[in-house]
Amino acid sequence: MYTKRAFISAFPVAVAAVACALFAGSVAAKDDAVTVSIQVSTQGLDVSQPSGVQKLYLRIENAARVACTHGYRVDLAPSPNPEACREKALGDAIRAANLPQLTQAYLATHTLREAAAHGIDVPAMIASK
Repeated sequence: MYTKRAFISAFPVAVAAVACALFAGSVAAKDDAVTVSIQVSTQGLDVSQPSGVQKLYLRIENAARVACTHGYRVDLAPSPNPEACREKALGDAIRAANLPQLTQAYLATHTLREAAAHGIDVPAMIASK
């Protein structure tokens, strides 16, 4: 079976600049489901600044894409719908990170409805914009 689900989570560590995100995507490899995990580091980023948050968002976005396609492994079958997988993985990571600045970066390219579909809490100040 070549169905692919992705779960991505991100969590802040005590110091925001040391937060990281874990990515996992279930993919098929020789008829067996496997989980792909990709760690995303905030090393070198100041996530209290907009530029740092944007760079973190791009790192998370890239990791979601990789987890839902080749997963850095040649023996994985890509998802039959890599875009849906990537969107789910990205949304799950943003929800798990629970960082208002990261949510704001997500909402720059996604709707409030998409955020709600992934269970992302949208702070009232952001939702009112």
